[in-house]
Amino acid sequence: MYRLYYVPGNANLAPHILLEELGAAHELVLVDREHNEHKGADYLKLNPSGRIPVLLDGELALSEAAAICLHLADRHPEAALAPPLGTPERAEFYKWLMYMTNTVQAEILNYFYPERLSEDAAGAAAVKRQAEARVGAMLDLIEAALAGNADAGRGPYLLGTAYTALDPYLLMLARWTRGFAHPARARPHLGAYLERIIARPAVRRAFAAEGLAAPWF
Repeated sequence: MYRLYYVPGNANLAPHILLEELGAAHELVLVDREHNEHKGADYLKLNPSGRIPVLLDGELALSEAAAICLHLADRHPEAALAPPLGTPERAEFYKWLMYMTNTVQAEILNYFYPERLSEDAAGAAAVKRQAEARVGAMLDLIEAALAGNADAGRGPYLLGTAYTALDPYLLMLARWTRGFAHPARARPHLGAYLERIIARPAVRRAFAAEGLAAPWF
């Protein structure tokens, strides 16, 4: 049985949705971040960076949400949550996953934690404004990709016809923009896409298990 250490709505959400999609037996372990449980010795043995989530798979303690998503897709190839190795589609899968985790997610964190980049309130406010603008441009790029899929009849998901691990990951990031002046859902193709993803039963189960309520994204 898998064990997923989580905080509701945190970066664990995408791996959690995949576990539900797979129908894989798993246990959720709530991390008390308000009392710095993620900085405690027991948690740091699992992930020395103290970041959430961690997935336990037997003796393997795996951190980083994107890595967990890849691991689950590879452990369950029958579910086809990632294209076959060595194919152009797999390369596109890598491209989008790396873009989301290294670029979009990193910039969203600057929006939520601007004080990490500035020592004064005015500077932090400027960091937050700039981060929101940069994330907006990244979402515009994803909107254009979805529009291109629609125009070419390639299918309703980020990679085209196939639902993959990319889709819950994008939903997770889009959810984090719900407080923006121009959130992900405000873009026509991205908004319709998010409605399709949130309607999946596995997604609804994950949201319910984490106690997440509307607005979904």
